[in-house]
Amino acid sequence: MREIKFCVRKSRIIGGKTMMKKNKLAVMLALGLSLVSMTGCESFERAKKDIDSEFGGLERVATVYDSNGNEIKRYEGKFDIEVNEYGNKIKFDINGKRVLIYNATVIVEEK
Repeated sequence: MREIKFCVRKSRIIGGKTMMKKNKLAVMLALGLSLVSMTGCESFERAKKDIDSEFGGLERVATVYDSNGNEIKRYEGKFDIEVNEYGNKIKFDINGKRVLIYNATVIVEEK
């Protein structure tokens, strides 16, 4: 009879550890699925693009226009753009040179 009690107790312990492993696996699976489902989400894609831009820049074309819509200058390369809080100044570095643009229409497109 003692052997039977020992086996029952031992199976409970093993069963408890198995349940913990199953719970951990279920949580990991749920987190993995939620991450995969977010990859198709537009907001996730925008956040990823923001991070890529912040750490190294993106291949872009920045075109500066005067008030009549005539093209003044075009910049092409890999750079990150910084805009001030008022929206009248744009700053970026390209080919090791700093570019500051004040009070102009600038269209920036990703290549």
